[in-house]
Amino acid sequence: MATANRPDSPDSPGPRLNDIVRLQAADLSDAIHQRRVSCAEVMNAYLDHIEAVNPAVNAIVSLRPRRELLQEAVEKDRLLAQGHDMGWMHGFPHAVKDTADAAGFKTTRGFFRGAYDLPAARSDSLHIARIRAAGAIFIGKTNVPEFGLGSHTYNDVFGVTRNAYHPERSAGGSSGGAAVAVALHMLPVADGSDFMGSLRNPAAWNNVLGLRPSFGRVPTAGSEVFVQHGGVAGPLARTATDLARLLETMSGYDPRAPLSLDEPAGTLSPGPERDFTGARVAWLGDLDGYLPMEPEVLDLCTRALGVFESIGMTVQSHPGLPKAPGFDGTRDLWPLWLTFRHWLAGAQLHPLYQNPVTRAALKPEAVYEIEGLINGVDGRPPIGARDLFDASVKRTSMYHAFLPLFETYDFLVLPSAQVFPFETGTDWPRAVNGTAMSSYHRWMEVTTIATLLGVPAVSLPAGFSRDGLPMGVQVLARSRAERDLLQLAHRWERESPRGHAVPPRLVK
Repeated sequence: MATANRPDSPDSPGPRLNDIVRLQAADLSDAIHQRRVSCAEVMNAYLDHIEAVNPAVNAIVSLRPRRELLQEAVEKDRLLAQGHDMGWMHGFPHAVKDTADAAGFKTTRGFFRGAYDLPAARSDSLHIARIRAAGAIFIGKTNVPEFGLGSHTYNDVFGVTRNAYHPERSAGGSSGGAAVAVALHMLPVADGSDFMGSLRNPAAWNNVLGLRPSFGRVPTAGSEVFVQHGGVAGPLARTATDLARLLETMSGYDPRAPLSLDEPAGTLSPGPERDFTGARVAWLGDLDGYLPMEPEVLDLCTRALGVFESIGMTVQSHPGLPKAPGFDGTRDLWPLWLTFRHWLAGAQLHPLYQNPVTRAALKPEAVYEIEGLINGVDGRPPIGARDLFDASVKRTSMYHAFLPLFETYDFLVLPSAQVFPFETGTDWPRAVNGTAMSSYHRWMEVTTIATLLGVPAVSLPAGFSRDGLPMGVQVLARSRAERDLLQLAHRWERESPRGHAVPPRLVK
């Protein structure tokens, strides 16, 4: 396991929140646009706060010099003074997840290349360009696991990112740096991405909101735009209003992404507060005992279901997974996922495996994905074209199995993770509640359902364990129903007993 730049123990109690970084993103936007604070003041306040907080958690990396950032902030003030408003993020400090390109920054993806160095990106990823166009000032990147593999943010380039509430524990991942930066008010909002819970798991572990959109909601463009139906970009925020505004910024059709959704602007705005009386929730829990979970995870999330009931919703337990011809519920879930994951992740990483220098630097999780594709692992044969087609047919059957469930229920709910944040010195849990984990990501199986279905899912803060460790519930909605999830998140944050709990590191 990588140990670079890893402090032996976290510093205790941190600084007070200053008035500017205390503001939620929507309120900060209003303050800037009403000229109650200048962009330069905002930048100085955030950089001071990052300087005080970040060394203990290592969430933001590749931070640019203050002088350069202040020059950009002053220019943003000049534009406002001339009546040129770039958008709601005008003057916002923003750090980009280090798996996405931002012009002028190296996109390391947390991978150590030895003698090979990376040039800075020449252009922004598509969704990042939209954040820049909305007025954000890019101050750095947020830390990730190597190639985003595994829900524990550490690598040999920058080291480990620590949990916002318990710095001796994992931040989750792969959007771990982003979630911690938002939780600790080092960023107003953050972009992330989600393949196997990479937005949902770190959101849950750091008591913030993370939303995985439907495929095509937030378009991505690159060397392949037709096959990669796994990872999607999405937002992290402390409030539902901020989550909605960032998702709206990142969303929308682009001709470079031919499968992206084309819907009118404002589609994702939650609008007036929704009355959820009579809405129905299916509680999937641990899939009728199929998913091993730390006992307190299930207890905490079950208690959190009371929030749904408090706003007039009906909660019903649903055993296991639905079945349909061609999809045999939990019996098929993990084998289907392995084929899908080895195919997409392994194929992307295979060129590095072919180069002896980069191959030697790959962490075991990356090698596992590649070799699972080309050689087979755990007694399984290599994955061929017929296997991929058969898996796609099975995935389609799984989607059809869920359609009646989405017609019966408004939302499906599961825990956002199967374990609480573990010690940073652990690369991944080898067992959960006495059940051995067969791979580095088996303990995250609870997140595979939304990904395979291609439906939107939001992680909502569910509260804290007896030891003060955060946890969340993930809520799934039918395809393209992000607005329903945002409306629910808005009511949830008002009714949930977790409130807006500030991490102990930030003394009020």
